Amino acid sequence: MATMNLPVARIEPVSDSYFGTTIVDPYRWMEDWQSDEAMGWLTTYATHTRAYLDALPHRAALLARIGALEDLVPLLLNGGTAGGRTFLLRRDPGQNLARLIVYLTDDAPARVLIDPAAYGSEIPIAIDWFYPSRDGHVLAYGLSSGGSENSTLYVLDVDTGETDDLAIPRTQACNVSWLDAHTSFVYTQFPQLPDDVLPTERYLDRQVFLHRLDAHTEADPVVFGRDMNHRVTMDRADWPSIITTPTSSWMVGCIAHGVQNELTLYVAPQVALMADPADIPWVKIVDVDDAVTGFDLHGETIYLKTHKDAPRSMVFAMSLRYPDSAHTRVFVPESHVVIEQIRVVGDYLLTRDLDGGIGRLRRIHRDNGVVEAVPLPFDGTLITVSSEPGTNHADLPLMSWTESLRVYRYDVATNTMQDTGQAPPAPIDFRDIETHEVFAQGSDGTPIPLSIIHRRGLQLDGSNPTLLEGYGSYGISMLPFFAPQMLAWYEQGGVYAIAHIRGGGEYGEVWHKAGYKLSKQTTIDDFIACAEYVIAKGYTRPERLGGMGTSAGGIPSGGALIQRPDLWAAMIIRVGITNALRFEQSENGPPNVAEFGSTSTEDGFRGLQIMDSYSKVQDGIAYPAVMLTTGLNDPRVVAWQATKMAARLLAATASDRPILLRAEVQGGHGFGSTREQENVELADQLAFLLNQFGW
Repeated sequence: MATMNLPVARIEPVSDSYFGTTIVDPYRWMEDWQSDEAMGWLTTYATHTRAYLDALPHRAALLARIGALEDLVPLLLNGGTAGGRTFLLRRDPGQNLARLIVYLTDDAPARVLIDPAAYGSEIPIAIDWFYPSRDGHVLAYGLSSGGSENSTLYVLDVDTGETDDLAIPRTQACNVSWLDAHTSFVYTQFPQLPDDVLPTERYLDRQVFLHRLDAHTEADPVVFGRDMNHRVTMDRADWPSIITTPTSSWMVGCIAHGVQNELTLYVAPQVALMADPADIPWVKIVDVDDAVTGFDLHGETIYLKTHKDAPRSMVFAMSLRYPDSAHTRVFVPESHVVIEQIRVVGDYLLTRDLDGGIGRLRRIHRDNGVVEAVPLPFDGTLITVSSEPGTNHADLPLMSWTESLRVYRYDVATNTMQDTGQAPPAPIDFRDIETHEVFAQGSDGTPIPLSIIHRRGLQLDGSNPTLLEGYGSYGISMLPFFAPQMLAWYEQGGVYAIAHIRGGGEYGEVWHKAGYKLSKQTTIDDFIACAEYVIAKGYTRPERLGGMGTSAGGIPSGGALIQRPDLWAAMIIRVGITNALRFEQSENGPPNVAEFGSTSTEDGFRGLQIMDSYSKVQDGIAYPAVMLTTGLNDPRVVAWQATKMAARLLAATASDRPILLRAEVQGGHGFGSTREQENVELADQLAFLLNQFGW
């Protein structure tokens, strides 16, 4: 590490007092990360890191192998049907960026609608989202550059391929709902902010607008937002949207409270949108205490998924004409599976379930309530259930650790399904790769699910290079996924393990809340327990064990790094939260208070203190090798989370192991990354690990 000539960061301690506890922050000045000093330090450090990674012995061969494997399999990012047309956001072999394609009929050839490469920009351009009109003839879509996710909304004529002059900015994470065949829609937009506004203002005051294709955007009225209708209550940090469907004359006013899973829902007749927005007769049907996390509607009935008094969720049906308890009934009771999604398709309600980490599907007749299990072609992850309203068909993307993505079309009326061919089977032989679903013992005795993947015939002699990954937040589950590029790791004798730690959603809301706020140490403990398992069972030893966490996964990976530095040869923290006590002050901080808490309350501070690895770094500890990554356009985890942690570890460590800071100049949180960016990053990670393992 000494040969890297890394820049020494200036120390300027700032002390904060929280409820009688003083926290000293030596690198607070780095939070102004775009200043000349902070950016100069970051750039110099990242340049040294780039040179270090480029020189690693295995990197060139790994990059070539990863590229060859990735180029064999299309990457399907999103899909949907409208007007009998199928729209896919897909990155095909040989393409650096995902393109939007359309199949006008099931047997028609694919036609490219939008190819970001055609813009000829040196900065990567991504298609963030798309919403076809009800008849499939018009499409609203969002573009952003450099991984920023800062979308601009455009409208395209599907038949001619021409894009309208319309360009609506500040439509990040946009929700679009069409109101008719193809002439008007509602959309969400953030306000225009002055240049000197605080970062924490960026994601406040989102509103819903109504746009008619024959009108100018300046005339678009606000139809749902804060302080505009006396019947509706919402805060500045709330994210409103309006959901419509051609199978119902009603609309749903949906309010998401930051990243909180529980929603507030209002309903009103769709025709009221054309009147004075202040007079729309919104009726609140559920609030946060009702613990509703998903819904779908058909006719005068709305189906609501809730975990209230049902940790694995249940579904109840409510009359939209009479939205009260007297006209509400349990439609799908809680069972042993976790209900993850509900979708009305034809005469049935489909539930996408999770059963011990395996995706399941059930259909429930909407008239008689009979519940039937629907067999799937193979065990794995059922990613979503999508369908065109008013049809009997649902598209089911399915994959596993060793089975590539396939998209099946399910006919609910005949209870049959067939492969659509939208994602052909990967021409890669994974028959030599085996998977194991085991349980580590948590510090409190709770069994922690652990998935382990490696080449067949692996010797359990403690010598295998092993990468353990964990997440554990928001109730998000780490489900089986097919990654052909990881064959490059397995061919090196590598083991890949995925820790299904608490804070995630593998066992429903109980699992989520067991690693939440003041219980967040459990998330870290579970990650450590899974590391101890792979060592105890002979998969590896500390000298050949690496950990990794991405985004909120920086909490368990950072915590395990600080609390058990002896357990790891290396730790990779990708665009991760490491300074949780200060995360609230970043642009994406306010929406995340619901999940992580706020320093404005004592319980909030105590929980964030558990999550904060940066403030717990100690001088003179022999830390393992660490690679922190950031994207300079990241709208979710700001770059100074990585720079502050890198500076602190570099100053504190007593070992000769490298502390690396990898920066993607034209990248963000990972969304919108190009094929080349993804492949280079994976090659960097694997080469870094092998080098630290002495491989």
